[in-house]
Amino acid sequence: MSDTRHNEWIPNIILGQDYDRRYLDAPIHYDVLENLAAFYGRDMPVHRHAQYLQIHYIDRGNISFHIDDKVYRAQGPSLILTPPSVPHSFLTEPEACGHVLTIHQSIAWQLLKDGLQQEMDTDLNRGICIVRDELDEEQRLQWPLITQTFRNLKLEWYRERPAKRLTLHTLVRLLLIQISRLSPKQAESTTVNNDDLRLFRHFSDLIEEHFREHLHLPVYTQSLGISESRLHQTCQRVSNRSPKKLIHDRIIQETKRLLVFTDLSSSDICYQLGFSDPAYFSRFFKRHTGMTAQHFRQQHKRDNWTTT
Repeated sequence: MSDTRHNEWIPNIILGQDYDRRYLDAPIHYDVLENLAAFYGRDMPVHRHAQYLQIHYIDRGNISFHIDDKVYRAQGPSLILTPPSVPHSFLTEPEACGHVLTIHQSIAWQLLKDGLQQEMDTDLNRGICIVRDELDEEQRLQWPLITQTFRNLKLEWYRERPAKRLTLHTLVRLLLIQISRLSPKQAESTTVNNDDLRLFRHFSDLIEEHFREHLHLPVYTQSLGISESRLHQTCQRVSNRSPKKLIHDRIIQETKRLLVFTDLSSSDICYQLGFSDPAYFSRFFKRHTGMTAQHFRQQHKRDNWTTT
């Protein structure tokens, strides 16, 4: 079911295959939350959507969302964005209702390429939770725009009209911009050109494919056909992190996922992630997180969810 061995234990849900075969290869899928909850249940165990990001808009009711090592508890009106391929689980209360939008990552990448990265410090590769009542007064005035965009998406999805595909793509792009305006920013925006974005995306793909192999940086730069200094400059401009930090962050991210979502021992996780020495792996994890793997697992057991 998975395209990489480390995700074999996490179901990859393809809505066009498992839920509605009319949209098997569609880059956009919409449905109301209640329909999906009736099909999959309201207590959704850990799963992922390979190459698709997903947006849950909660009109009313409560939802608990677990994305990687983060837990979000929100009451509607609220919105949660799950990045592509990231394992997540959630629980919605029976009265919770709203919208669920699933979008192929290529749409988000194209939007970044077209200028969103230059205009705003937007990171669609991390979980985003926006609760209307927690916004400041000026931001709260923008919330009805998001609500209206979802309504327009719903109307367009269920009706057959000329240029339907173009309209859906336009509305999705508009929605991602509206979400970016309200999502927390992590750093000041910097100007990033399309070549940098293209290179960074390629490097990210290589990290995803090889991070368990612990390759040296020259192996990556040789595959990319660039110098180490060029890669370092690009990564700093796009993500404000060095190439080595990006690789290490990906290893730590995967370690956290395995600690939270499986019962694998630290030694098993060590070997699964390409380490040969459990003691070194333990030091590596503690150096990057400030705590032991055992302590991290204890803090993030689902039975002990706390608001993030």
